Amino acid sequence: MINPDDPLDIQVAKQARIIDALVQRANRQHELGTSAYGAFQQAIALQGQIWAKTRDLERASTELEQVRLERERSRRNLADALAAMEGGFALFTDGRLELWNDLFQTLLPDLADRILPGLKIERYFEALRSSAHLRTADPVTIEVVREARRAMVGTAALSFTCELAGDRWYQFGLQRTSETGIVILQTEITGIVRRNRSEKENLIDRQAHYLQAAFDNMGSGICTFSGDGAVLMHNDRFRDLLGLPFTLLQKGRALSEIMGFIQTNGLILESQALDFELWEDRLNRQGRVRKRMRHVSGRMLDLHAHRLPDRGFILDVRDVTLESRLTEMLEKRVEERTEELTHTNRRLTAQYQAQARVEEELRIAKEKAEAAVRSKTRFLAAASHDLLQPINAAKLLISTLSELAQGGTLAPTVERLEGSFTSIEQLLHALLDISRLDSTQSAVSPSDVSLGPLMRGIIADQAPLAARKGVQLDIVPCSVFVRSDPRFLLRSIQNLVVNAIQYTDRGGRVLVGCRRRGDEVVLQVWDTGMGISKEDQTRIFEEFTRADNVPPGSGMGLGLSIVDRTCRHLGHKVAVRSKPGVGSVFSITMAVVPGIARPCADRRPVAAETGPADMDLIVLLVENDADVLFATTQKLESWGASVLAVSSTAAALQAVRDIGMPPDILLADYQLDGSDTGLEAIRALRQETGTSLPAIMITADHSAELVRTGARMGFTVLTKPVELSRLRPLIDWKTRARRSAPAESLQ
Repeated sequence: MINPDDPLDIQVAKQARIIDALVQRANRQHELGTSAYGAFQQAIALQGQIWAKTRDLERASTELEQVRLERERSRRNLADALAAMEGGFALFTDGRLELWNDLFQTLLPDLADRILPGLKIERYFEALRSSAHLRTADPVTIEVVREARRAMVGTAALSFTCELAGDRWYQFGLQRTSETGIVILQTEITGIVRRNRSEKENLIDRQAHYLQAAFDNMGSGICTFSGDGAVLMHNDRFRDLLGLPFTLLQKGRALSEIMGFIQTNGLILESQALDFELWEDRLNRQGRVRKRMRHVSGRMLDLHAHRLPDRGFILDVRDVTLESRLTEMLEKRVEERTEELTHTNRRLTAQYQAQARVEEELRIAKEKAEAAVRSKTRFLAAASHDLLQPINAAKLLISTLSELAQGGTLAPTVERLEGSFTSIEQLLHALLDISRLDSTQSAVSPSDVSLGPLMRGIIADQAPLAARKGVQLDIVPCSVFVRSDPRFLLRSIQNLVVNAIQYTDRGGRVLVGCRRRGDEVVLQVWDTGMGISKEDQTRIFEEFTRADNVPPGSGMGLGLSIVDRTCRHLGHKVAVRSKPGVGSVFSITMAVVPGIARPCADRRPVAAETGPADMDLIVLLVENDADVLFATTQKLESWGASVLAVSSTAAALQAVRDIGMPPDILLADYQLDGSDTGLEAIRALRQETGTSLPAIMITADHSAELVRTGARMGFTVLTKPVELSRLRPLIDWKTRARRSAPAESLQ
């Protein structure tokens, strides 16, 4: 019935009401009861309960008095503590003022009569903001106060600084102490604010001194202006550069006064440079202005204006006289240099135009020279056939005449005639070779060439010459393949062999062989001739040059020149070693073709073969030149052959039809009358006879294409003038298989 948590006075009141109710109940029961004894017992029991409740009430009253006394003592202690505080203190419970100290009440005199118990915290801040003793304060609204009331218990909810009258400063702090309690603390910070202000002013003063010292020691003139154009600070350099009096640059002087002084005294020669309105407009738009001005003293000044954060600006004046003079000097030098370059350019343009004219003339001359070379080449190509035809006929006739005059009185004369004619033939071949090597298009056609057959053919050709000279001619056979032009390589080796035989005395020896050196092979021609001096070895490969010890009438000196030109075209290396009176060694170094190179099979010297047997063959000869046809027929018949001599393909076909059988071999010239050629004769006769008729093409055409055509069609090409020492062995070789097999089996 009684809540022990209720205050003591409430508990005492409740107990009194309970006792009254019990007494009233006992009285009613006494009046209505029928038994006196029962009533007495109830009275005794009720009296006991009353005494017990009375004792409880007295004890509760005593405890309540002690609590009241303790509470009064605590309140007095709290009041004493609050009074002893240096700052103001106020406790708001449920948003209403419950407890405060004197400083809180008297801090703002015009609010003292409003500081009463139950004052709402919102009303207090409204009064605070309207106080006449408050100078400055952070904005504190009702919403901010309400937000502070919702802050966490034990945390600072709000803090702000106020300036009071008399330069006094207080810091207000709000803190939640419980769910319903908020404490306001007012702490005086006047000393701290004044000390900070003093330190700040001292720091600003020191910074100003430092800034002024920095200005004074700068090489350029500096002056700062406020937003309204008043001088703030400057250095002496600024005044000296502009020539301004000291009094004009005192702090607070307007920029317009300075500009007016400059204009009045004509210190700046360019008047438009002093238009400050234009400066200000550009400063507002771009934040900076730059002007170059000429001072009346002759100095050139650069003025820079920059906008400052406080809307003021700073002027920076620099003396750029030396820089300006240097720039002018450089500009003058550039102009002079430009003029020189322009003059040089005009001169070079004229030279270029002259050079272009010269190059055009050279081009025209080159075209004419190339045209002349082509014309010469065409002429030589056309003339070679006409030149070689009579030479071939004469060579065949001289050979026949030599056989007829053998042992007679005309034999020496015929021998001399044959020697002279051989010299003419060699000279003609040399001139034609040089012409081909000097042509605009490369005359060489490299292919894989076996050295063995090439060397044997040369030995066979030159064996008669060596025999007449009484010189032993030997060869060491070799079957190595090299990359070269077979026709020009043959001519080069032949020239070396002919020279060796020519300049070796009777009883001497000439040896032709090869040596392997890694991936190369060296073809060498050894002789025991007269030798060549060191001085002559460096020049014998030039045209029309011979060694000093060569007797007169020994040739024109073209053979070695052809060898050198050929080797340069083919990438070969030619060299000579020689000693006068001992002999010479000429060598040609060539790269071996990989994969098909074979070592030399036999290192023993092989002597040249001579003396073929009589020929028992039917030879069909097709040649349109009557002299060559007659001379070749005479020579073949002297060898024992039966010759069918005709001048065209049609006549050759008619001759075969007349004899009713195919000939043993066909000898045909390449260029016949009209469109007729030796190729057409070979095709037609093979088709007519139905056999693979052996054929030899005798021609003045030295092209590699004809050689490839011969390899494809199965005929051999011999160039005019034909070497008889090669013609007869070739006829024997090509007809040997045909003689040993039936004609029907040869397809």
